[in-house]
Amino acid sequence: MSDTGYRIGLGERRFGRVNWLGLRTMAGREVQRFLVVWTQTLLAPLVTSALFLLIFTIAIGPRRGDVMGVPFLTFLAPGIMMMTVIQNAFANTSSSIMISKIQGNIVDTLMPPLSALELLLGYLAGGVLRGTCVALGIALGLGLVLGIWPSYPVVTLVFVVLGAAFLGGLGVIAGIYANKFDQMAAITNFIITPLAFLSGTFYSVAALPPVLNTLTHLNPVFYLIDGVRFGMIGTSDSSPWLGLLVCGCATAVVWLLGWAMLRSGYRLKA
Repeated sequence: MSDTGYRIGLGERRFGRVNWLGLRTMAGREVQRFLVVWTQTLLAPLVTSALFLLIFTIAIGPRRGDVMGVPFLTFLAPGIMMMTVIQNAFANTSSSIMISKIQGNIVDTLMPPLSALELLLGYLAGGVLRGTCVALGIALGLGLVLGIWPSYPVVTLVFVVLGAAFLGGLGVIAGIYANKFDQMAAITNFIITPLAFLSGTFYSVAALPPVLNTLTHLNPVFYLIDGVRFGMIGTSDSSPWLGLLVCGCATAVVWLLGWAMLRSGYRLKA
């Protein structure tokens, strides 16, 4: 058949260079996945974040004093927000692929004429939007309840989207790699959770010993949390420009690996 218009080949149907209809359909499916259970995917993270803030405030807030020149609760809030964003972005993409593999319907995703990049972007659409929605909900709550409004809204939004894109990409990799729920649990418990908790969420890295301070600066999640903290309250442990560079490069590497795994069919095709 002529290459003009559209052409149909092995697993391929294109209008131009991109299958926009297929990409839009898959992205819509991924968004719909978390919207139909919004109490679990959107409301629950908001409640969890509020509980984190409440518990830390009651337990150590009054005795902690100021951190980096701001009250402890003000310092803590952006870290809690970003930690919640990245956990939800990772959960959305990883669970989508993992459940499809276990239920055996991953073939329904692989058979349509979608390229590896289109599959990757479709999965990421759900993770990024879910993470962003969670961030907006938490930011609104912080503003209305605690009076903490973003000092630099654009910077905050950029780091939120970048964080959701980074962890969403990691979720794609984890979902492809894991064949059982216990493997996914191991990835979450021993990789994702430590990355989130040991990244300055609850403390300033300036207070760490030199060795731990250096190790923390090797963690891309630290720059995500630090960047959102700068956007929210105008103070941070490192330059937000450096954070953008590190997180942008880390996200590109993760996306490239996810694309390569989807393109090769690694652990996806029998």
